[in-house]
Amino acid sequence: MKLLSDASEYALRATVWLSQRPGETHKLREIAEGTKATPGYLIKVLQSLARAGIFSTQRGSNGGFSLLRDPKTLTALEVINAVDPIQRIRTCPLGIESHGTCLCPMHRRIDDAMASIEQSFGDTTIAELIEENAQSRPLCDALMAPPATAEKPNA
Repeated sequence: MKLLSDASEYALRATVWLSQRPGETHKLREIAEGTKATPGYLIKVLQSLARAGIFSTQRGSNGGFSLLRDPKTLTALEVINAVDPIQRIRTCPLGIESHGTCLCPMHRRIDDAMASIEQSFGDTTIAELIEENAQSRPLCDALMAPPATAEKPNA
């Protein structure tokens, strides 16, 4: 089971990747390679982020995408909501008429869990994702030199 859609995952990866390159403009192909994303699908995500005012886009040979918002104030939830908002339960997903808009205990707990996830993403800035002291950073491979070629084992 996936918590986030592919679109949301791509949006977060692209936003983190561009945040690690402040003030730079990058072409679709560069962003796709850096984020391990499919260019054909990624372009739709980048366009949604541009429409939401998170990215800027420029046409032409020197064009591409750049981060418009400050990673210190841009939240993960804003990025997610720009492409595929988290779905909350408003009525019984099973269509049980007696539930109406009053969720049963099971669906109430599911919705409460989704609210907690939504709150967590809303409290998390993109800068925090990059700066957090952890053993690995988001897209850390993109900032490191390419690995040396592996030696073939002796046959």
